[in-house]
Amino acid sequence: MHDLKPTALAMLKTAALTLALAACAVGPDFVKPTVAAPERFARAEAAATPTAADIALREADAEFWRGFEDPQLTWLVEESLAANHDLRIALSRYDRANALLREAKFDRFPTVTADAQASDARSSADQAPGASRADRDGESYSAGISATWELDLFGRIRRNVEANRADAAATAADLEALQVAIVGEVARTYIELRGLQERLHVARENTDNQRETLRLVQARLDAGRDTEFDTSRARAQLETTSARIPALEAQIAVSMHRLGVLSGKTPDALIGELDAQKPLPALPARLDAGTPGELLRRRPDIAAAEHRLHAATARIGVATADLFPRFTLGGLIGSQAIDSSALFERDSETRLVALGIDWSFLDIGRVRARIAASDADAAGELARYQQTVLLALEDTENALVRYAKARVEDGHLERAATDSARAAQLARVRYEAGASGLLEVLDAERTRLQAQEAFADARTRSVVGAVGLYKALAGGWPQRQPLREDVADL
Repeated sequence: MHDLKPTALAMLKTAALTLALAACAVGPDFVKPTVAAPERFARAEAAATPTAADIALREADAEFWRGFEDPQLTWLVEESLAANHDLRIALSRYDRANALLREAKFDRFPTVTADAQASDARSSADQAPGASRADRDGESYSAGISATWELDLFGRIRRNVEANRADAAATAADLEALQVAIVGEVARTYIELRGLQERLHVARENTDNQRETLRLVQARLDAGRDTEFDTSRARAQLETTSARIPALEAQIAVSMHRLGVLSGKTPDALIGELDAQKPLPALPARLDAGTPGELLRRRPDIAAAEHRLHAATARIGVATADLFPRFTLGGLIGSQAIDSSALFERDSETRLVALGIDWSFLDIGRVRARIAASDADAAGELARYQQTVLLALEDTENALVRYAKARVEDGHLERAATDSARAAQLARVRYEAGASGLLEVLDAERTRLQAQEAFADARTRSVVGAVGLYKALAGGWPQRQPLREDVADL
């Protein structure tokens, strides 16, 4: 085929030069917003100041739950990260965002299509008066390759790619945030399960003690040393304590069902694994809250809000580009003939080079309305980002104070449980020796039950508080694929 005509070459060179000179895109460039964060957390006394060795150990083991030294908790977390259906849904959203990003990037290059056609047509006698039947038959063959290319002189395509890249980064951060939430819920539910099992053990142990007290009172009644009134009081307390057991058993079952679903299984799948009572996981020796600045860099929900603000800012540029004309370069090279054997001969060639201009300047009102809508979206995303930062700081301060006060409460209730158990033992000895009445025994046993239950509940809340602090800080979490860096090179 012949070379393109000089006018077409000049048109191509002009378009290429114009494209090379278009070094900037319309619309605002994204600038990460600055947030005034305090230098330290107001409730940072929740954790002891770590040594350099503590920090090195924490950074070396990013999976915080291993610090609880509970193999079953570790197994549950790993199962949930691998099979949780909410994570699978978030992963599909991440994959979708990346697919849309790849599609947007293709707009930077020419769109090339190929087509071929063969036809056999006959005109009617009315369409070709006087022509013979054979002359009214005709064949046509054509083949060609065409290309269209929008010259991105004002950055519409670049801004659209920028917006889609930010959207993909936001969905990656969403996935990371959901990992934090799922692991936090698994750890919290598991710890609450162990705390409930401890409270059930306390209730059953106190039931046994109170049943023994009732047996002792009944024996004294039979011997004429006590009254039916004492027996009724002892029996009423035993029944009250026994009534706690079914409620605790129901809560334990619900926790097991929740863990089953969190790990991607049926609700009854883990009953056999979790039914045996085990002690609460041990608290980590130290928890380093770090600084608010480090928190803002770590929290994936803040990263997601920042990326969405970036996307909204880029879409202002996409809308603004419609104020300017769009230049489209088109071309076609092909062959057309009435006989298939002549299709690719020299005289059958066809070609076309065209430069199109599309400028909807008469529709400027709609364009400016779209720009105003994009500005409003960006303003809303900025407010959402600022609110996310404030909520993250609030979440962390709350987690710090809850953890700190739970530890203090834990210490008091541990001593109360020890002393009340000793007091109940002494009350029974005194009662058996005739030095006190039954009311003293029943009151001591009731106090022991309350103190032991309160201690088990406080210890549970202390460990749950540690999980809540890890979750608020978004520290000590695995960086499971996909990371935010996965979209950095897209």
